[in-house]
Amino acid sequence: MASSAIASTPNPFLKQSLLQKESCFSTASSSPSFSHKCKRRGSKAVVAIMAPPQPQRPPSSTGSVKRAMTMTEKILARASERSKLEPGENVWVNVDVLMTHDVCGPGTIGIFKKEFGENAKVWDREKIVIIPDHYIFTTDERANRNVDILRDFCKEQNIKYFYDIKDLSDFKVNPDYKGVCHIALAQEGHCRPGEVLLGTDSHTCNAGAFGQFATGIGNTDAGFVVGTGKLLLKVPPTLRFVLDGEMPNFLLAKDLILQIIGEISVSGATYKSMEFVGSTVESLTMEERMTLCNMVVEAGGKNGVVPADQTTFNYLEGKTSLNIEPVYSDEQASFIQEYKFDVSKLEPVVAKGKKVKVPTFLVPATQKVWVDVYTLPVPGSGGKTCSQIFEEAGCDTPASPNCGACLGGPRDTYARMNEPQASENMIKTDMRVKVAAQIKGLCLYNKPKLSWPNGAQRRTNLSGFPLHSSSICIDWFCHGPKRFFAVITQNKLECTSVDFYSAPFHVDL
Repeated sequence: MASSAIASTPNPFLKQSLLQKESCFSTASSSPSFSHKCKRRGSKAVVAIMAPPQPQRPPSSTGSVKRAMTMTEKILARASERSKLEPGENVWVNVDVLMTHDVCGPGTIGIFKKEFGENAKVWDREKIVIIPDHYIFTTDERANRNVDILRDFCKEQNIKYFYDIKDLSDFKVNPDYKGVCHIALAQEGHCRPGEVLLGTDSHTCNAGAFGQFATGIGNTDAGFVVGTGKLLLKVPPTLRFVLDGEMPNFLLAKDLILQIIGEISVSGATYKSMEFVGSTVESLTMEERMTLCNMVVEAGGKNGVVPADQTTFNYLEGKTSLNIEPVYSDEQASFIQEYKFDVSKLEPVVAKGKKVKVPTFLVPATQKVWVDVYTLPVPGSGGKTCSQIFEEAGCDTPASPNCGACLGGPRDTYARMNEPQASENMIKTDMRVKVAAQIKGLCLYNKPKLSWPNGAQRRTNLSGFPLHSSSICIDWFCHGPKRFFAVITQNKLECTSVDFYSAPFHVDL
């Protein structure tokens, strides 16, 4: 499905005009050195455009012609042992990492055993990563059995990377347990430039922040990968987003990706790669880059990708000993559309107030994040931590790290609402806001999402916006959005999103 054109009434900081395509990145050597630096060319006017169609070049009469390729095309070409690829081609790809979790893992294992045999061995025990993280802290026997199935399979196959949890009463006594799979993949060094990472979760595209091809697949495909290490994939065309300008300290990467999705629509990147470049992207932390790539699926994207640079290599130091071979889009690579944004002109949408008036839940992403929530002081708060600030504002106590608050699950899954609850002045209905807060450095991570059934069937959940809904809770910072965000961002922010798309909204509490 072709991407939609720019809206007829774009935001004030965008204008539409023709643009001669520019490339911010050139091809790089395959050196695994962490000292490799990515060079970019200066950007010009701030525009959002659709690249004009390019004429077909006649074939050479003297030999083969090298075709310029995008990052995604290069990664898939390498993984399929091809010298060149074009969008639309179907190729067998060698997979570098396969991830699954407790929701999809049992089904994947069942398909693997059915198709390859009860005694079959996995294609590579060191390339399969299994992370229980969804229905963990529950007494539901079927949910617990899911983790048991993973544990038995990993023991049977001698899987190297299984992040198990055995004592559900206290996650802190489980050193192998990590939390949300997407963050754990990054923190444990499974995300590497130039590789192919597949996972049985739609937000596996999160890993594209490391300059790799990462996308979600179903249980059937995953079962085939477990047995063969290969998968048939169609090469996606690429949309390019050039983000330039100094990023205001009251904005986060979540604002950027929501603005982009607002421009192209929630189906504007259907089965397309979304490549993010520009001076703003280069200034982002790895956590912020993960936020961009995590949400490409909310626009229908096949994958998101950010060129690897020194920030990437610094993050990976000490996390992996494998060789790293980044690739970059060729200067003459073909993009079906290219958009340019002046990030300095973006404005947030804020929900303000002093106390929460709807049930508000805090769910750190991983064990490391949980520690930060309880230990890192908020600048200007008199030494208070975020856990203290949120609890004084009426939020629930930070929960054990897991994905249950996002997806729902058994009746005792944290943050599941099984009975209707009334709330005041909430968009003229009785919906609740669910805020999941993550601290990384000093980051308040709130999970924007579409209205998503969770618990009672006639109920829906809404959630906040990065930092914005946090202003509901931290009352002494609520003197206008820019002052609040200027204070809270005195330290370097690192924000990671692992959830669904939502348009910005305003709530008066």
